[in-house]
Amino acid sequence: MSTGTSPSSSPATQAVRLAPEARYADELARLHAADTDARPTGWKLSPRAVRRFILGDEKLQVSRKFYGDDPLVDRAIVTLMGHQGLMLVGEPGTAKSLLSELLAAAVSGDSGLTVQGTAGTTEDHIKYSWNYALLLAEGPSQRALVPSALYQAMRAGKLVRFEEITRCPPEIQDVLISLMSDKQLMIPELGDDARLYAQRGFNIIATANLRDRGVHEMSSALKRRFNFETVKPIRDHSFEVELVMAQLKRELDGGGESPVEVPRDVVALLVTTFQELRAGQTQDGAAIKGLDAVMSTAEAVNVAYAAALQARHFNGGRLTVREIAGQLQGVVLKDSTDDVKRVRHYFDTVVRERGKRDAQWKTFHDAARALWQ
Repeated sequence: MSTGTSPSSSPATQAVRLAPEARYADELARLHAADTDARPTGWKLSPRAVRRFILGDEKLQVSRKFYGDDPLVDRAIVTLMGHQGLMLVGEPGTAKSLLSELLAAAVSGDSGLTVQGTAGTTEDHIKYSWNYALLLAEGPSQRALVPSALYQAMRAGKLVRFEEITRCPPEIQDVLISLMSDKQLMIPELGDDARLYAQRGFNIIATANLRDRGVHEMSSALKRRFNFETVKPIRDHSFEVELVMAQLKRELDGGGESPVEVPRDVVALLVTTFQELRAGQTQDGAAIKGLDAVMSTAEAVNVAYAAALQARHFNGGRLTVREIAGQLQGVVLKDSTDDVKRVRHYFDTVVRERGKRDAQWKTFHDAARALWQ
């Protein structure tokens, strides 16, 4: 029976999204070959090479992958060499998870050791669980033990990522306190002296959204085990336009379909709208009401990508502000009904006034007007 794939196709080449250590395997190999600096025990690359992997190196043809605060990347790398964990906090969509992935890929060669924080996360998800069939047949043994991602990271001397840590109940968060202090994990089922010692190279990168920190506040004891770094939204307009253009091109090229024309001025209008609604202020300094919805660069890329797909398949293959206006509604209606009123006010005042002087903004206003009635 045919599977519908060619012999040259593999699950990896057809994957929607590869892990960074697989996606950038060639870059990591070039960095490793050229790396002459000292490496901390357990690290695949030196701190300087890790920085190059994340921020780019033209000489080695290494692409830039994280855009924003370069000194933050330096501080994050230094933290991971020490005894404290790294806590990345910020607004949703500011690439906290991306940065944690890139750090884990460069330092450990493995970004997949991840604990996902949810209301249902248990102590077993953080420490270990059991294969109950083997447990009943043989009793407690290493063979019956099912290691968590954190257990595997301690054993192998790697980084483990803890996503959305504040979504976990406080008692589950606090399981980390002794693990991070003592760097060992007791396994009483295997005997009084059974324990796992963390190997050099082990550390934790956690993430938390500023909007969600009140879900379950971290204890002071746990906070002391982390260095906190805030990942901030991009504020430079030209820089954000270039970033959205680059990300959009990457997404469109990866689809392997017919091309779509993406005018820069259309993306610039999208970025202007996002920045103003995000900051609660127009470019000329006039105050407006910001939105509860996430107006991050990542969301701007999502809007641009959806609009480009609409243009490609339904509207002649050229992206216009009409598609942007249509896709914007899906972002605004996610969180608060008040956001609809705020966006309507933004279009009735800021966008309408600009439309009197600029045809692009007038088209944007007219296309969006029906959406906010």
